[in-house]
Amino acid sequence: MRHKNALLAVLVGLLLLGPIAGPTAAGAQTQEKPAVKIPEPGVPQIMTMEGRYVRAAYNNEGYVILGYQLANASVGGEWMLLEIGATLMQKVPDYKLTREAITLTTPDGTEVPLPTLEEFRNGKTQALQGQARVIKDSVNYFPPWVSDVSRIAFYVDLDHPGKAWDFVEISPMRAGMGRLYFNLPGGIQYGQHWLNVKFEKSLVRVPFKILTKEEAKYLDKNYKEISKQVKEAFQPKK
Repeated sequence: MRHKNALLAVLVGLLLLGPIAGPTAAGAQTQEKPAVKIPEPGVPQIMTMEGRYVRAAYNNEGYVILGYQLANASVGGEWMLLEIGATLMQKVPDYKLTREAITLTTPDGTEVPLPTLEEFRNGKTQALQGQARVIKDSVNYFPPWVSDVSRIAFYVDLDHPGKAWDFVEISPMRAGMGRLYFNLPGGIQYGQHWLNVKFEKSLVRVPFKILTKEEAKYLDKNYKEISKQVKEAFQPKK
């Protein structure tokens, strides 16, 4: 039963990660069931949905999960904060995940690197960090073989007692978890984004969409129906 539930979770995520198609006038009259479109990552991987603003993606090498509730509430702001977790699949050699291995793809296709520690400290992120104490997501959803978690400390303020590190060591048993910051001079825009994480031999792209108020309402309204359809359509045959 546990394996069946895990399969359903994956399939639910695949259907719910894409852009949301609102109802047409004809559809509203005939009460057509809601439809969604799966975003195309361009790489082989599986994508899941662990919460309203929590997304995960993985392949045979690496696993990445992110939370973006605060980013969705920061449209127009020049700094994006993401909660992230990363680990390796079983039997994969240990890996040093560096700041340079992570980028963000914006809706217009621009690939944005993570800022340096100096750029972060010179940026105006104090208010954002304050908001993160209230608006935050749990990304502590890792594969069952993970037994330890290290902090991803790419960014630490000058007045913080801890030390910043340019990398975090991860393994099949040890995950990394922390915050990422991206500087977007044009401001955070609505639409499909991708968090790109390069592992030693492959790339994992976690999709997340900054939703308009209308899109968020539509998803909330139809979530149960979509979930019900997926369970009925993909229930493993006995």
